[in-house]
Amino acid sequence: MNRDLTNRRSFLKTTSAAGLACGIPSAAAFARAQEPALPPGTPQKKVIPPDSPERILLKDYRPKSLYKIPVTEVAKAKFPIIDMHSHPYAKTPEQIAEWVRTMDEVGVEKTIILTMATGAEFDAINRNYSKYPDRYELWCGLDFSQYLYKEPGFPEMAVKELGRCHDAGARGIGEIHDKGQGLRSGKSTAQGVHPDDPRVSPIWEKAAELGMPISLHVADPIWMYQKMDKTNDGLMNAYEWRLDNQPNIVGLSGMVDILERTAQRHPKTTFVACHFANLDYDLARLGDMFARNPNLYADISARYAETAPIPRFASQFYAKHADRLVYGTDMGFDKSMYRTTFRILETQDEHFYEIDQFNYHWPLNGFALPDPILQQVYHTTAAKLLASRT
Repeated sequence: MNRDLTNRRSFLKTTSAAGLACGIPSAAAFARAQEPALPPGTPQKKVIPPDSPERILLKDYRPKSLYKIPVTEVAKAKFPIIDMHSHPYAKTPEQIAEWVRTMDEVGVEKTIILTMATGAEFDAINRNYSKYPDRYELWCGLDFSQYLYKEPGFPEMAVKELGRCHDAGARGIGEIHDKGQGLRSGKSTAQGVHPDDPRVSPIWEKAAELGMPISLHVADPIWMYQKMDKTNDGLMNAYEWRLDNQPNIVGLSGMVDILERTAQRHPKTTFVACHFANLDYDLARLGDMFARNPNLYADISARYAETAPIPRFASQFYAKHADRLVYGTDMGFDKSMYRTTFRILETQDEHFYEIDQFNYHWPLNGFALPDPILQQVYHTTAAKLLASRT
């Protein structure tokens, strides 16, 4: 090594150490000294460590209950079930057979498949499930394509296709959506046309003539319409499905009014409002609608998390209106999913979490429904509804 270079490095090392010993500032200290001075009283910027609780995001929140209380596992429903709200999740013969085995294991007698499909798509789904006619019942969608493309013949063509689907095996209609911007059935939409629009009245009347109940989804949970801020109780789920930022949308209360007007104008048509008509936050209003509209029912699907935080009020509502409520899932066909619904409906368990299933951060509680009420919701009400078509 070059002697001069070695001596220079030695000199720099020595002088650096000497400088520190004599109080000469380091390069970093010198740089900090060049920063502009903050006004007196200015708070220092807080440095948050990577593992600090302050860095936990709501979407990552996964609390675990520490209460030493009963934890009940319900492997099979107490009574046979008719699931009034599911979809063609299983695509292959093997998957459909697996679903049937799961239904046997958890106690589901029959599943209503809401295809939301018409034409060749409905026919293909119907063929896939036809091997198990006693275990599955298929409902078709509606064809809004004539309206969508402004072609003449709406709603006549939709009525004609409804009759064809009925002849092919469809026993009901659904799930038909309107979240405030118009009717939708699968990929087929009628923008700006709501269920109470006179243009779709012939469809509802044809459904009554054919004895086909209609699964109708209006609006979405109340949290999706609220401000996405710190006051939103259901923010974790609400933000994903938010509707507060949608222009020209009919709000939740307005859509519920539309649902009731539709039921009143078509008293011979049976309507099954999906998800408590999204009145899970105001069940008393739904109860009043039941009293005024004997042709209106509601399924309880995919609203377990929204009602489980209020177990006493919810269980009272079930007891009063079990003859108008039908069981539904709308969440796939995993065994754990079914068993979570059983735990909520059947047990007295308290303060448990199912965040990955429902995507809310709050704890859940069981309703401990009495056997007569449970049997009605699981089976009797749906069985009467389905039998009334013949």
